[in-house]
Amino acid sequence: MKFTMSIAMSPLDELTELARTAEENGFSSVALPDSILYPENPTGTYMYTADGNRFWNEGTPWVDPFIAAAAMASVTTHLRFYTQVLKLNPRNPVLLARQLQSVAWMTNNRFGLGVGLGWMLEESEWCGAPFDNRGKRCEESIEIFRLILGGGMVEYHGEFYSFDKMLMSPAPTEPMPIYYGSHTEPGLRRAARMCDGWTSAMIKFDELQSVIERLDALRADYGRSDVPFEIQAVCVDRFGLDGYRDQAAIGVTDAVVVPWLFYGVGFDGTLEAKKDGIKRFADDIIAKL
Repeated sequence: MKFTMSIAMSPLDELTELARTAEENGFSSVALPDSILYPENPTGTYMYTADGNRFWNEGTPWVDPFIAAAAMASVTTHLRFYTQVLKLNPRNPVLLARQLQSVAWMTNNRFGLGVGLGWMLEESEWCGAPFDNRGKRCEESIEIFRLILGGGMVEYHGEFYSFDKMLMSPAPTEPMPIYYGSHTEPGLRRAARMCDGWTSAMIKFDELQSVIERLDALRADYGRSDVPFEIQAVCVDRFGLDGYRDQAAIGVTDAVVVPWLFYGVGFDGTLEAKKDGIKRFADDIIAKL
């Protein structure tokens, strides 16, 4: 099992030092959150909390994940980065493909793209994108990424996006993995059929096991059982050595954690306390698995 450090809600001036410390202590990746804007009164509810409210506020710091990845890659050598997850619907896929090419080069192919539809109507509409048909638009976007990032002269003509033959240069020198984040049946189908892995939001162990079993069945239906597939999990009720062994036993390949939280250090803790939490987690868990 691999371990990914989440930097959600961390002060932006701490990111490079946290990344350096994570790499030095055996973490494989950094998970990059994404939030474009904070409406005062959003339409709809957040689906991953019991009361439907956001667990961040208007003062929570966010940074463009591509810029964060490039900055952290500059102070590390092998640590990987992936979005968990990028709000895909508000963004134009052709422009986004250009950003993906750039971050692939700036990180030396150490970047993976985790995507989701985005739950907030305002993020889409205020960025000029319709909120309807998000699932189909997402599928076309993934197809476009595969085409453009693959290099060469390409064209695409879909229901929502269309362009004639063109080329973006330079293409990445390695394929960029694409992960999908959703707990819904259509989302699981999309992950199993189109992507290189599935990434969770906050989830309990029993539900996680059920989701992984469903993904295994869907991948078999699509003839993709033999294709490598990552399971990135934010499991909220199974920790410690035995807990992570349990996660690995049901198919989790990558546990996403905020290591300092296990040692009583909050998001507003000092940088040194967070670095100490990273080191203690590495000694207590990573080194023993």
